[in-house]
Amino acid sequence: MSDSRVASRLARVERIAAFMDDGMRVPGTNIRFGWDSVIGLIPGVGDLVGLGASAYLLWEVRKLGIRKRTYVKMLANAGIDFCFGALPVAGDLFDFYWKSHRRNVRVLRAELTRLRPSS
Repeated sequence: MSDSRVASRLARVERIAAFMDDGMRVPGTNIRFGWDSVIGLIPGVGDLVGLGASAYLLWEVRKLGIRKRTYVKMLANAGIDFCFGALPVAGDLFDFYWKSHRRNVRVLRAELTRLRPSS
């Protein structure tokens, strides 16, 4: 895959991660949260929507030719977010902290650096 296509896909993944995990800020603080935390407040449905966003990101990332080990790590981050996020009240606080989409972007960036080291 060309560098421009990789960069385009990475930018798309990063936009979605920002939207889901830290697109908003608590006024007067540096505390950031995203739609994953907000929609997670809706019992059952909210966590499924967050899982859907994770599934889309994983689908996009799989096309980049990353190692299976990296993909499994990203899948585990999404699974942890879904399982713990589904817990009433405590799960909402967990979503506020865990930010699985951002974690997965960090894992992806590290993998892309490994695959395409700077010249």
